[in-house]
Amino acid sequence: MSSKLKVLQVIPRLGYGGAEIGCYDLAHYLKEQKSSSFIATSGGELLKYIDKKKVKLFRLPVHSKNPLLILINIFILTFIVLFYKINILHVRSRAPAWSCYYVSKITRCKLVTTFHGTYNFNNSIKKKYNAIMLQSDCVIAGSNFIFSHIKEKYPEYISRIKKFLVIFRGINTEYYDPDNIKEADRIKFLKKLNIDANKKIILMPGRLTEWKGQEIFIEALNDLKIKYGYKNFVAILLGSDQGRKIYKKKLIRLIERFRLNNDVIFLEHAPSMPVAYSVSSVIVSASIEPEAFGRISVEAQSMKKPIVASDIGGSRETIVDNKTGLLFSSSDHHSLSEKLDFIFRLDDTSLNVMGNNGRKNVQKKFNVEKMCFSTYSEYKKLINA
Repeated sequence: MSSKLKVLQVIPRLGYGGAEIGCYDLAHYLKEQKSSSFIATSGGELLKYIDKKKVKLFRLPVHSKNPLLILINIFILTFIVLFYKINILHVRSRAPAWSCYYVSKITRCKLVTTFHGTYNFNNSIKKKYNAIMLQSDCVIAGSNFIFSHIKEKYPEYISRIKKFLVIFRGINTEYYDPDNIKEADRIKFLKKLNIDANKKIILMPGRLTEWKGQEIFIEALNDLKIKYGYKNFVAILLGSDQGRKIYKKKLIRLIERFRLNNDVIFLEHAPSMPVAYSVSSVIVSASIEPEAFGRISVEAQSMKKPIVASDIGGSRETIVDNKTGLLFSSSDHHSLSEKLDFIFRLDDTSLNVMGNNGRKNVQKKFNVEKMCFSTYSEYKKLINA
């Protein structure tokens, strides 16, 4: 007889990132499967959207790398696991993984880890710190790129992994559906930013940080204006600087240098990402380091929007080049501007074909139901083993 599934997910913060949204989606899915669902986190913007009737929340300093706080987390999480009879502990980041590893040993509950990033290292100590993510009953890689990265960078740990598999992240294709967008919301969004509806809108979502490639993007915009002669466009840099004021000032200086002041808008947060995608002519992901998955690329395709992304990391898996979007040479602003020019020259029929292909691609491979079901199935196998 199978046991009732009781899952505690542990994540540093519940913000708007891909790992966090995946945690949120899975937590609510579990309750629909008549399982008990719990989340331990330090806070975050998504907390207010959690259905407290379906998911029990614990606020703990699980984001901290402080050894004393890690020790305190071990004691508290051990109590939670024993009191609520948790049988699956699922951790999604390194700092809480150290707490959860010892909790699983003390309580004998099954430990699942999801590798959401490359977790680069430059010394053996950092590598050992990262490797805690591989010391679980089941290691999940969020993409084939991450799977290959783990095999290449952590060969000495591979033989010790009990179960190692890929479960692609998924998005809610009903939420990211262009047919659900109201024209009034589109008009309101454009009016708020004072954007002429006749302009081509180039959207680049992502927090303002160097590896996301905002500098490459701005240089490509200059190419569009000078080399290709485009004047009637506006670019939106959608994302918070998260305290990186110096980097934002660097971007502003670059914009001023290219005299793009009237062509680039900084927007910290969009009330509705589907609406932001909907008003846009093309979406850009210009990361100069590999994205573990590339959620922006998937969301854009679901919204039937052309996506132009760096040809590294997860984007090579989520985008079918020249069919559902375009890949450009990473860190090469000339390559990016060339691809944007190509998109702008496509007729409506070609854009519709690309958009429809993109949505079908996401519905088939990267929908949230598939991600949740695959993870749930692995949980069941672990507790019934």
